[in-house]
Amino acid sequence: MPITDSIADMLTIIRNAVIAKHRRADIPASRVRAEIARVLLQEKYLNNVKSIEDEKQGTLRVYLRYTEENNPVIQGIQRVSKPGRRVYVKKDEIPRVLGGLGTAIVSTPQGIMTDKEARNRGVGGELLAKVW
Repeated sequence: MPITDSIADMLTIIRNAVIAKHRRADIPASRVRAEIARVLLQEKYLNNVKSIEDEKQGTLRVYLRYTEENNPVIQGIQRVSKPGRRVYVKKDEIPRVLGGLGTAIVSTPQGIMTDKEARNRGVGGELLAKVW
């Protein structure tokens, strides 16, 4: 039975688009992917996110952010929790990415949020990804 990791696919699409210096990337839509894109937009790693409806599941179009020198804002993006090895963290164990310069994306009972939000709300959960 093949196991696919839709979050890892999303992060790979974004990583490849950044390496190729594309301005946007199209990702098959899902609720979890839309929430991750919302967090990336909120943390200013993306310029914009649009949802494009079609006959199937729809598409998320993410617009990547670059500096004035045309360097990508996303320097690295890494999947932490995988289908074969889930990584859960308590509220006191949520890691700081690059000493607080990066962002960890955490799936909590209150929704998908950044590491800072999870610490402020006092909740732990599944550590989905790290972005810096």
